[in-house]
Amino acid sequence: MDVESGGDMQSESVNLKQDTEMVENIANAKRRIVQELKKVIIGQEKVIELLLISLFSKGHSVIVGVPGLAKTLLVSSIAQALQLRFSRIQFTPDLMPSDITGTEVLEEDRATGKRIFKFVQGPVFANIVLADEINRTTPKTQSAMLQAMQEYKVTVGGVTYELDSPFLVFATQNPIEQEGTYPLPEAQLDRFMFEIEIDYPGYQEENEIVRNTTSAYEPALNTVISPVEIRELQNLVRRVPVSDHVTDYAVRIVRGTRPGEKAAPDFIKEWVKWGASPRASQYLILGGKTRAILDGRYTVSVEDIRELLIPVLKHRIIPNLYAESEGITTKEIVEKLKASVE
Repeated sequence: MDVESGGDMQSESVNLKQDTEMVENIANAKRRIVQELKKVIIGQEKVIELLLISLFSKGHSVIVGVPGLAKTLLVSSIAQALQLRFSRIQFTPDLMPSDITGTEVLEEDRATGKRIFKFVQGPVFANIVLADEINRTTPKTQSAMLQAMQEYKVTVGGVTYELDSPFLVFATQNPIEQEGTYPLPEAQLDRFMFEIEIDYPGYQEENEIVRNTTSAYEPALNTVISPVEIRELQNLVRRVPVSDHVTDYAVRIVRGTRPGEKAAPDFIKEWVKWGASPRASQYLILGGKTRAILDGRYTVSVEDIRELLIPVLKHRIIPNLYAESEGITTKEIVEKLKASVE
């Protein structure tokens, strides 16, 4: 062994030790975050876990749930516990792209008397943006979010502005009222890492919610980690190793959603019009890495991937007319695929 290779191995050993310590730190941070959120959010442990995985994976998410399930409170509480700037945009049919990105206003310089254009930032300039009922605005306004979500930039008047990191979009949709809505294009849906369902609370949970929210109880959330630490943890996710058999499983199950694949199950060819893109495989692996380190593990298992199949794949599969006429949902298709792929 030469001196240079020996030095490289020593450096890798030091980096591995540092990463392992960071994994322990993030597992402890997760416990503290959940503990803080429990002060204001009753139940919804699975939803909280998916939102944290989305955050540390740098993946945006769509949250689907009926009104009154504390979606806004949940997202704003996460931002508060992580010392992140939060903004909420209420999407309506009359919302304009400039209402999201910001606009240029004409100002007069008092010293010189000259008039100049000054850019006034819109609500998208935050760390966590809640796009409330995103499907209630026009496609033109929806597309204003695309560059921000994909490139972490905003272009106004020919000038490009960088968004602060971390940057994350949580969009909400109401599954009941569809009148006057504009369904998100498939290209935009594919940019969301997860589709997260929020269901009604259980009996005991609802009892506790009612007691807490109708009393003088006002919990104070403490900051758990800083934006700098979040960026470090997001970078750590990329360094987590993944075994070949785990990657192979993720790719096989995503390819299994495509009816044109020879190896796709018969029910996929019978029920599905279009399957998931390679972006689904990428998000399964990134999500699996994040789930592992949030649990204090530096290795990703197939079980990590399996736990994320429904939120990653459900909004990426387009059922055909036969499946729709039979009332077969994409969630049922993913669950059947999960059971059929070894």
